Amino acid sequence: MDGTRRIFAGISGSPGSVPALRHAASLARKHDAPLIVLHAWLPPDSRRLPWPELRQLWEDDAWQRLWDTLDRAFGGLPAGITTQPVVLRGKPGKALASLACQPGDLLVIGAGRPGLLLQRLGCGVSRYCLAHACCPVLAIPPPRWPSRPFSTAPVPTPSAG
Repeated sequence: MDGTRRIFAGISGSPGSVPALRHAASLARKHDAPLIVLHAWLPPDSRRLPWPELRQLWEDDAWQRLWDTLDRAFGGLPAGITTQPVVLRGKPGKALASLACQPGDLLVIGAGRPGLLLQRLGCGVSRYCLAHACCPVLAIPPPRWPSRPFSTAPVPTPSAG
């Protein structure tokens, strides 16, 4: 990744966004490159143009998801690097692939969770970026969840009797 000039981190607000964002910040620090944190959103029904007030509420919600993700990852903006938060209205994969298009760009995304259900629902942002981006794409796998829920409750023991 020599010659990296800008690091793009695509975030969705999902738990998988946090490790990808942290990795992108680490790379930005290593390469002394700006970090562009991008959240793209679509209104619930993008075929119709809703009232301007409703569009503004949706955009405000998108900004809140972006800031919440930054807070979960770093407690605010990451220290020691130039960070540019960006919210765009549009399909996430297309927005990410079209913005990270200059020589020296690197796009860091969460790899998403595998599974037939998510594929059927069209949750293919990482696949879209890997197929269409004109810059290198680094897909960070989601965190591993324990196979059994963790419980602090004491384990019952059979009583003698």
